[in-house]
Amino acid sequence: MALLGLLKGKSRDAAGQYRGQLERINELSDEIRAFSDERLRDATDEFRSQLQDGKTLDDVLYRAFAVVREAATRVLNQTHYDVQVIGGLVLHEGKIAQMRTGEGKTLSATLPTYLNALEGKGVHVVTVNDYLARRDAVWMGQVYHALGLRVGVITHDQAYVYDPDHVVEEGGSEESTDESRDELGGFHIQQSYLRPVARKEAYEADITYGTNNEFGFDYLRDNLVQKKDDKVQRGFHYAIVDEVDSILIDEARTPLIISAPDETGSGLYTTFARIVPQLQKDTDYTVDEKLRSVALTQEGITKVEKSLGISNIYDPSAGGSVRHVHALEQALKASVLFTKDKDYVVRDGAVVIVDEFTGRMMPGRRFSEGLHQAIEAKEAVAIQKESRTVATVTFQNYFRMYGKLAGMTGTALTNKEEFLQVYQLDVVVVPTNKPLARTDYADVVFMTEEGKYIALVDEIRDRHEHGQPVLVGTTSIEKNEHISSLLKKAGIKHEILNAKNHEQEGEIVAQAGRKGSVTVATNMAGRGVDIILGGNPPSAQEAQEVREAGGLHIVGTERHDARRIDDQLRGRAGRQGDPGSGQFFLSLEDKMVRVFGGERIQKLMTTLRIPQDQPIESKMVSGAIENAQKKIEGMNFDTRKHLLEYDQVLNRQRTALYKKRDSLLDADEEEIYAIVDSYSATYAQLLVAAHCGVGGMHEWDMQQLAQGAAAATGKSVDTAQSDIENIVNDTSSVDRARQGVIDYLQENISVVVEGRKSDVGKEDFAAALRWVILRTIDTLWTEHLEAMEHTRDAVRLRAYGQRDPLAEYKNEGSRMFEELERVVAHTVVVSLGNISIQHRNHTEAQQVRTTPKKNSIGRNDPCTCGSGKKYKKCHGA
Repeated sequence: MALLGLLKGKSRDAAGQYRGQLERINELSDEIRAFSDERLRDATDEFRSQLQDGKTLDDVLYRAFAVVREAATRVLNQTHYDVQVIGGLVLHEGKIAQMRTGEGKTLSATLPTYLNALEGKGVHVVTVNDYLARRDAVWMGQVYHALGLRVGVITHDQAYVYDPDHVVEEGGSEESTDESRDELGGFHIQQSYLRPVARKEAYEADITYGTNNEFGFDYLRDNLVQKKDDKVQRGFHYAIVDEVDSILIDEARTPLIISAPDETGSGLYTTFARIVPQLQKDTDYTVDEKLRSVALTQEGITKVEKSLGISNIYDPSAGGSVRHVHALEQALKASVLFTKDKDYVVRDGAVVIVDEFTGRMMPGRRFSEGLHQAIEAKEAVAIQKESRTVATVTFQNYFRMYGKLAGMTGTALTNKEEFLQVYQLDVVVVPTNKPLARTDYADVVFMTEEGKYIALVDEIRDRHEHGQPVLVGTTSIEKNEHISSLLKKAGIKHEILNAKNHEQEGEIVAQAGRKGSVTVATNMAGRGVDIILGGNPPSAQEAQEVREAGGLHIVGTERHDARRIDDQLRGRAGRQGDPGSGQFFLSLEDKMVRVFGGERIQKLMTTLRIPQDQPIESKMVSGAIENAQKKIEGMNFDTRKHLLEYDQVLNRQRTALYKKRDSLLDADEEEIYAIVDSYSATYAQLLVAAHCGVGGMHEWDMQQLAQGAAAATGKSVDTAQSDIENIVNDTSSVDRARQGVIDYLQENISVVVEGRKSDVGKEDFAAALRWVILRTIDTLWTEHLEAMEHTRDAVRLRAYGQRDPLAEYKNEGSRMFEELERVVAHTVVVSLGNISIQHRNHTEAQQVRTTPKKNSIGRNDPCTCGSGKKYKKCHGA
């Protein structure tokens, strides 16, 4: 094939190592081509049988790849190019395949996806949005179905399996819809082929498509279930992450969070939303644009205190509080750092976050730590209740759970170091199928933003009139709509694509290669959809006319913080050897230019007396911007590394806790009772350690000891104290007395358990215990997450005392997690006598509840754990 010659040249370093494997696969083409459709499908059973007999995936790789290639040729009318086969080999090895836009990453992924699905453990194909997940499940599902594999897809609100018979049952025409699948499958979702199913069924398919958010949230939800059968995922075998740089780099700083409403009032946010606009920049607060942070000055604090009518916002006795300070900081951030139609939109009376990298809306996601409420107050919409974090995980730690992880993108090389350090993923640059014919013009810089837009419209008009399609990339919805309004005034017909109409983005972008078309899009909206010259499906004559006009022209209107995003925009042009071009139009008022070196350039342009709509092309400008981007990328890498270092502490705890949770879900009756016995031992040992000093029995706190014994055994405090005194009086040895009390506690707790077994039945009480333990763990984990967040904030101040904040966080976190485990044991043990079960009927689930018990410890009594705090402020909280 054509690539074999290319591999002997300059691309040898990038993909030459795969030349031998590629030749072996190509040699099988004629043999596999002679297979009937039935014989092709039978190959899957043969491969699985070979794997069961001890062969490895690598043993069947060549034939498996050749089989998939032939299946794609038959059902899609697309045959994998050699470079796509190489991409598949890279992905199978658990690496990142860097493949340029238009080189067919989606088809390339079918090869390793099929191969790894043969093991029967499930393969997850991760996309950046629900649209691509559904599109690819139908489009590529034809290949997998032809080979006897089942395909599932999970989206935000529904799960499906690919079912080619589903559409026929609904009265469609199989022939016509199959034809449209092949023609339109690259951008249009043939929804009728997706049959709705339970989420668990979609995960039980051989291959499951879904977004990174949905896979991550399902993992968290699975670790909140009360019954094992309610879990939907079945492990982390192999994942291929599409647009891997977007998911593992850009979104790595944002953790996934499942939260529950907090009952705290929202009045403070409304109050500060009125006060903050009265504050003056530089006088009352300062802004650091590079760090994207804001800080109040003493003058600003004084002004706020006067507005509130209090003397000290930090002092509860003076009318202030920590909540006042926190709400004020968030209101200031909302006002100064977050812009409507850029960072968020207001839709149907609600604030919806806009993804800064894709320009897409993210319904259901909320800014944390009260920021979302502050923005709601700023926009005068209904303020939703604040929430408490119930479960959380970062993408960094979620994806590292997979036994094998791979990724594909057009732009990974600039982050090669981070992929290797964080995910142990190597990046392999896959050569293009045809030489790149795109022309990248030097940036042009204007004095003002207004001058830039004047020149931009002239440029678009000129190319539009010559029949050349133009794709205009913007960095925000606000800029997107501004450019659209300028084009309307100029009478230039165009399509606008932003977070407000992303449902149609695939179909709009697919037609961006038509003759004379103009498409204005935020950042990488429509990423994952090929722009084919002449439209999609293309017209041969129109495609030729577009090539003669120069192919697709890309216009960038502002540089992004990351070079990758700029490269992705450029990469939309020049697919598969087509002609194309790209250029960025910048101004000295652009944030990137203004913050990093804009003053020097402005002095130069002022000295040369350059008009506002007259550009300059300067190596100094390009160099300054590239250096700025590298600086920002470095800062962002450090931020992500910092986040990971801290999250590793929580990740180890989360892993241990979820493992314990899983063991509880799997445990039979005897194992549940064994767990309770271990809690009983822990409780007894902790109580004795807290109140029975080793120096002598005269040091013992008999009242606290008796209260702790009463709470666990159901005895009165007086009876428990009398029993313990008898144990003490029977021996003169402190050690024997301590052990005697421990034995007494464990024996009497065991009596409580046996009594409850007798009352409600051994099986039912075990089920109730499982429920109580799980609820206890979940409740205390929520409190632990909150405490860890506060600890993380607090340890930063210790840096001033020459102590390492991370080391302090690790030590504090370890101590707090050990305490959590002790509190779980304490809480479960004192609940044993309180558990009651109400049977509604034989078919309904049991209702478990805890009821107050006489002689239990009072809310204002000292806590039995020995902390010295009142019970209501400690384990009774």
